Amino acid sequence: MFMKGQSAMEYLMTYGWAILVAAVVIVVIFGSGILNPSLPEQCILQAGFQCLNSYMAQNGVLSINIIQITSSPINVTAVGCNENESVLNMQPYNPNIMLQIDSNYTFNVQCYTGSGKFTGTPGASFKGFLLINYTNIETGLPQIAYGQIVARVT
Repeated sequence: MFMKGQSAMEYLMTYGWAILVAAVVIVVIFGSGILNPSLPEQCILQAGFQCLNSYMAQNGVLSINIIQITSSPINVTAVGCNENESVLNMQPYNPNIMLQIDSNYTFNVQCYTGSGKFTGTPGASFKGFLLINYTNIETGLPQIAYGQIVARVT
């Protein structure tokens, strides 16, 4: 009778240790982020604009350097950063920012999600749209340039 109890106890201890080790390994894997890869940073703007570099702060402010390569000088009147292509939350620039051909400027713009201002911890990613409202100086026509952005909070 005693041997059956000892065998049962050894069985439970062996599997108990194995389960504990497996749990620790799973926690380490999830904690290191191996199974949760973040999106690669990217910035794709429509023709006439190009991203040089970007930086996303924890408070959701995106600092993005954009070069203007359209066929004429422009006045940037507003910039927006949203999870969708909405023109809501556009931040106006007064006075307008004039960009000559092949010139660049660093814009600081608050990014928004459906629930309000975006905030994130270091390593988190924001995926959304960048909108640039501008006026072509030669024609006087207002336009909006759309782009997609994935920025990692640093």
